[in-house]
Amino acid sequence: MPNLLIIEDDAAFCQMLQKFLTRHGYEVETSFTAPDAKEKFGKTDFDLILTDLRLPDYDGIQLLTDIKEVSPKTQVIVMTGYAEVGTAVNAMKKGAFDYISKPFTPDEIVMILDNALKVEVSMAQTKPIEGEGSKKDPKQNGSKPASSEGRTNTIVKGVSEASKKLEDYIKLVAPTDMSVLITGESGTGKEVTAKAIHDNSRRKDFNFIAVDCGAIPKELATSEFFGHIKGSFTGAVEDKIGNFEAANKGTLFLDEVGNLSYENQIQLLRALQERKIKRVGSTKEIDVDVRIITATNEDLTEAVEKGTFREDLFHRLNEFSIQIPSLEERFEDLMLFAENFLNKANASLDKNVDGFSSEVWEAFQQYHWPGNLRELQNVVKRAVLLTTGDEVQMEALPREVLQPQEKTTTIENFSKSEFEKDRIIKALKKTNFNKSKAAKLLQVTRKTLYNKINHYNLDL
Repeated sequence: MPNLLIIEDDAAFCQMLQKFLTRHGYEVETSFTAPDAKEKFGKTDFDLILTDLRLPDYDGIQLLTDIKEVSPKTQVIVMTGYAEVGTAVNAMKKGAFDYISKPFTPDEIVMILDNALKVEVSMAQTKPIEGEGSKKDPKQNGSKPASSEGRTNTIVKGVSEASKKLEDYIKLVAPTDMSVLITGESGTGKEVTAKAIHDNSRRKDFNFIAVDCGAIPKELATSEFFGHIKGSFTGAVEDKIGNFEAANKGTLFLDEVGNLSYENQIQLLRALQERKIKRVGSTKEIDVDVRIITATNEDLTEAVEKGTFREDLFHRLNEFSIQIPSLEERFEDLMLFAENFLNKANASLDKNVDGFSSEVWEAFQQYHWPGNLRELQNVVKRAVLLTTGDEVQMEALPREVLQPQEKTTTIENFSKSEFEKDRIIKALKKTNFNKSKAAKLLQVTRKTLYNKINHYNLDL
């Protein structure tokens, strides 16, 4: 019987998980605090540890490091909120097997735990990505987490004009050392774009370190960025390397950079200007050669005007800017993205779903995807998990996709139907009113397009 430790400060949720997983053949212990958890995994070799990344008394990433130091062979799955995917991916770089976003279904957590038990942990897999030029062994002793393919940062080459423009910008700026500010709605793939820039640069053989600035408590940010020496503050039980040193000669990606406190902004600016850092508690200066890529889904120029973001730091980060288009703006690529996410879901869930039914495609095209690519990926992965046949059917889709709410905007009474009508008109204008080409652009049949034109009484 596999033994499992759950680390979760929400006692009710933790106990519910314990009961459920006990019924599924796991021997389960629980901890509501990090100190209690450290005592338990210090005494017992657990097969699996399921831990929340947000703990009130301890840094979740540091706890992961503590677990791997004590028990390198233990598989760790991290639980994270919807908006903290960047931090979860960073946890995987530090040795976590996988992450699962809350809320999740019981079937999803059982699937991930079962997959983790099937994979033998190699030492290459347990080493954090830290230090100059350190890299994971891609072979991992011939073994690879079943779900790791679902995390590969690859750009899907879209056919839309917006996607082609994005690809051109990446190719243009990647070979330079310019700082890049990536903007766009939540879920559009800002980290994937940052990784693509790194992979096409001269720094590609060195580390790409991703940091979610929104998930770092203000008091821990300095230590996260610059590291600390043992005894420099309460809880500093050993020397720790910071993100700048870990990314030396490589790329440091700061997601949601607008969330940094004013004090942390000053420290970041100084490090970028001097290209030197000091660990907390040390007087020794360390030279660092790091390319900075940042991302935000808020308007930093507005934050500068309000005085909440330093103007000098903004200009240093914004040597080149890239606006990531929303999924609506590259709607022609919907099929490509969905197929790509289907392949990833098949790999991570050990399934073999061939595709989507025509009704599902129609539902995908009718939905406006407010969560962009992240929402599409989550919907596809959930659907693949629930699918028992060859194709994803309508019953595998969540309610919001099956019954989309009326899309409201700042324009009064602007509904989903108005949005669809506007999209049809734009497609027709773009194709010089060639209905066959417009139908292809909208990814519907010519007959469907004619029906919609008649339904909306469009005078064309």
